[in-house]
Amino acid sequence: MPVKNKFVRGSGILLPISSLPSDYGIGTFGGQAFRFIDFLKDAGQKYWQVLPIGPTSYGDSPYQSFSAFAGNPYFIDLDILTEEGLLKPGEAGSFFWGDNEDSVDYAALFQSRFAVLRTAFSRSRHADTAEYGQFCEENAYWLEDYCLYMALKFEFENKEWLLWPEDIRFRRPAAVRQYSEKLRAEMDFWKFCQFAFYRQWNRVKAYANQRGIRVIGDIPIYAAFDSADVWANSELFQLDSRRRPTKVAGVPPDLFSKEGQLWGNPLYDWEAMERGHFDWWKKRMEFSAKRYDVIRIDHFIGIVRYYAIPAGETTAVGGSWQPGPGRKLTDAINGSIGKAQVIAEDLGVVVPQVKKLLKINGYPGMKVLQFAFDGDPANQHLPMYYTSNTVVYGGTHDNDTLVEFFSRMPPKNRKYAKEYLNVKRKKDLPGAVLRAAYASVADTVIFQAQDILLLPGWARMNYPSTVGSNWRWRLKKGQLTDEISKELCSLARIYGR
Repeated sequence: MPVKNKFVRGSGILLPISSLPSDYGIGTFGGQAFRFIDFLKDAGQKYWQVLPIGPTSYGDSPYQSFSAFAGNPYFIDLDILTEEGLLKPGEAGSFFWGDNEDSVDYAALFQSRFAVLRTAFSRSRHADTAEYGQFCEENAYWLEDYCLYMALKFEFENKEWLLWPEDIRFRRPAAVRQYSEKLRAEMDFWKFCQFAFYRQWNRVKAYANQRGIRVIGDIPIYAAFDSADVWANSELFQLDSRRRPTKVAGVPPDLFSKEGQLWGNPLYDWEAMERGHFDWWKKRMEFSAKRYDVIRIDHFIGIVRYYAIPAGETTAVGGSWQPGPGRKLTDAINGSIGKAQVIAEDLGVVVPQVKKLLKINGYPGMKVLQFAFDGDPANQHLPMYYTSNTVVYGGTHDNDTLVEFFSRMPPKNRKYAKEYLNVKRKKDLPGAVLRAAYASVADTVIFQAQDILLLPGWARMNYPSTVGSNWRWRLKKGQLTDEISKELCSLARIYGR
C-alpha cells in the first residue's frame, strides 16, 4: 500500500557530516554538530540533509561504501572519546590531521584516524556493558559480515574481496569459521567502531529532533562491488560463477556526456531479490528509517528501469535499458520504514512510469534551480512549474556553487535568469534564486551550505566521474554567522516555511 508521504512546508541546509568544523581533519558527531543544529533552529529551518554516512574507500566518495549499513569511523568524535577516558587529554591533537581547515586531507586521515581509534579501543571496557551486547544482538544481521569483511581487508592488505583466497572469497563455511576465529580481535575493533559511531550519531539525531530539526539521509541505490554487502550476498547481484560482475551500472550518453557515465557498481539480480521477498532491501530501509527521518533514494529512476553495461566496457555506450522491480520494491520499502518519509531523486530522463510510481507512493521528486535557466520558458525546473509535493535544490553535491554557476553561465542564459528573477546585477543572482525557491509552492527547499555562504567554485563538493579533489570542502568555525541566521529566518517567516 502507498504511504502518506506529505511533507510539512519547510526549508533546510545540505551540509555533509564531513564538512562540519573540526580540529581533527574532518567533521564529526561532536560539539560542532550540535552547534549546527542550533544554527538551523535559530535560522527557522526544519531540515538538515547529509550525504551518505557509510565508510568510504578509494576515492573517498560516500556513494561508494564498504557497507550499506555501517557508519564511517572518521565521524566518531575524538573529544567525546577523551571525555569517556578512552583517550588522554591532548592525545588526539598530537596527530597530523592536515594543513587546511577548509579542506579534508584524506591521506592524513587514513594514516592517523585508525591509529587513534585503536588506542581508544585498547582502553575501552565497552564489551562488558549491556548496551554493547544489545547493539551487537540487534545489528547481528549485518554487523558480523561487515566486521569480518573489514578484518579480512586488513589481513589481505586492503585488496578487494575478488582478490582474496578462493575459500573465503566464496565464503565456504569452513573458511568463514576459520577466519572468524583467527581474526576475532580485529573484528572486535571494527565492532567497537560501529558501536561508538551509532552511539554518537543517535545522540546527534535525538538532539536534532528535540530541536524540531528533521534529518534527511541519502542512500545510494547501488552497493559498491568492494563491499560486505556484495561479498556476503553475492546471489543477489548479477555476478558470474567466479563472483565477477556480468553487468554494471551507469547511465547512457546524453547532451552532457558523449560516452555516458560508467559507475561500475554491480547490478542487482531483481529476480533473486523478488524470490527473497526483497528482504535485503527491507532490512536496509528499516535500518535507514532508524538513522534518518527522511530518506532520499539516489537514482530512483533505477527502480523503474536500469541501464546495464557489459562488464569490462570502458564507456557506457554499449549498455541497454532493462526493467526494474517498480512498485513491487516500493511496496516493500513502504512496509519497512514506519513513519519515515522518502524523497525520490528522479533527475535525468524521467519516463512516464517513474512519474506514475511517484504518484502512487506520494514520493516527492526533485527540481534543481541550476537546471532551470537555459533560456527555455518551458523548462520544468523553473519555479513557476513546481507543484507542492516537490523538493527544490539550488544545486546538489554534484553541481557547482551558485556563485560559480552564475559566473560561468552563457551570457544569453544569464540575461534570462536576471529577467526571470528580476535582478540587474550578476552578484545578486544567488540571493534571488534562494528567495525564488522559498517563495515557490514547493513544500521543501534545500540549499547547500556553500550557497548560503555565497562561496565560489573552489568549495564545490564533487565533480562527477572524476577521482581526486572531491568530497573535501569543510565549513570553518564561525562561518555561519548570526546575520546569515537572521536572513534565513526572515525568508522562512515571510514565505511560511
